Amino acid sequence: MKRITVAAWLVAALALPAGALAEPSDNDTRAAQKQCKSERGKTKATREAFKAKYRSMSRCVRQKAAEEEAEREAARKNAAKECKAERTEIGEQAFADKYGTNKNGRNAHGKCVSAKAKAKKAEMDAADERAAAELKNAAKACDAERTRVGEEAFAEQYGANENGRNAFGRCVSGRTHEA
Repeated sequence: MKRITVAAWLVAALALPAGALAEPSDNDTRAAQKQCKSERGKTKATREAFKAKYRSMSRCVRQKAAEEEAEREAARKNAAKECKAERTEIGEQAFADKYGTNKNGRNAHGKCVSAKAKAKKAEMDAADERAAAELKNAAKACDAERTRVGEEAFAEQYGANENGRNAFGRCVSGRTHEA
């Protein structure tokens, strides 16, 4: 009987918390779709690099939506900590005067967190855009190199498997990691 109770307790303790299984919001999914379309680009080279990296649009959207959710949560948590530290540093009344918008300034903490979280999220989105631009530039450079040296030489230089079919993806990956 004790073994069953202990086993049940261990299973319950090791079970994932409900928050870990949370689904990304509709806003996260829309932002992910926008990022994936931007990253895929319109040229043959960028689409080939996109396919090498994600294999499909749905896989990209799932991955980016999860990243968006994690970024949003991280921005909110960090902003709350910063606001609490700022309130302690400058004092309650000065904090309420700075961020509060209602008559008694009691909404100051929420306004502070909202402003700081939006700023942090914007920084993270800008970094995502830079990474997408970097991928596109690498894809175009690799396509130009493949055209210049020829398919076989390119596959021999960058390919890791016996037929060299992964050469383009390895070239793009190598160029994005270099920068």
